[in-house]
Amino acid sequence: MSEHLVLYMRPTCPFCVKVISFMERAGIDIPMRNISEDPDAERTLIEVGGKRQVPCLFIDGKPLYESDDIIAYLRDTQA
Repeated sequence: MSEHLVLYMRPTCPFCVKVISFMERAGIDIPMRNISEDPDAERTLIEVGGKRQVPCLFIDGKPLYESDDIIAYLRDTQA
């Protein structure tokens, strides 16, 4: 993948767990930022994305929300 990817997540979020489980099964390793433990990550998520919703995949600094959309993006671009 040539894009710069970062997944903003919370470990207690079932939709985040869904995305992370897909990534593990598919062998996808991208940086993750836990907004529950990282106040800077939470601030960035709100400032850039306009809301505190997770999971959020930043693709070259642009937010992509919704677990199914994130999984589809990762599936389509990993090839």
